[in-house]
Amino acid sequence: MSVAPRDVRLMQVCYPQIYLACHTRHVRRRSSRVHLSAPDSTVLAHLDEHHPVTASRLAAHLGVSRSTLSATVKRLTVLGYIARERHASDGRVAELRLSADGARAMQESSVLDTARVTALLSFLEADERQRAL
Repeated sequence: MSVAPRDVRLMQVCYPQIYLACHTRHVRRRSSRVHLSAPDSTVLAHLDEHHPVTASRLAAHLGVSRSTLSATVKRLTVLGYIARERHASDGRVAELRLSADGARAMQESSVLDTARVTALLSFLEADERQRAL
């Protein structure tokens, strides 16, 4: 399927507008209720509950050393926010998933305000919303 350059440009224009419309002043400190720093929140935002990512791939994507990511993952695992499992065929490889508690913590520490995003999405019909998301 071909994508028109104007559609790409529209996404590039609209994404920052959506971000600015839904952005909130947020507190991301380890002293917050969910105990997440800004780097912790970034790690959680890059994980999914269903599709694992390897620790080495995530470290490369985030531009941090594997040892730096390892310390963060260990702390977030202890908090119950990350499910860490060994790869089925290579036990040396760690696969990371966002836990249900991690998803809640990530949402609470998100730079996008839940109420604002809810209000924005409410303008779309259910089928339109599903296609857009």
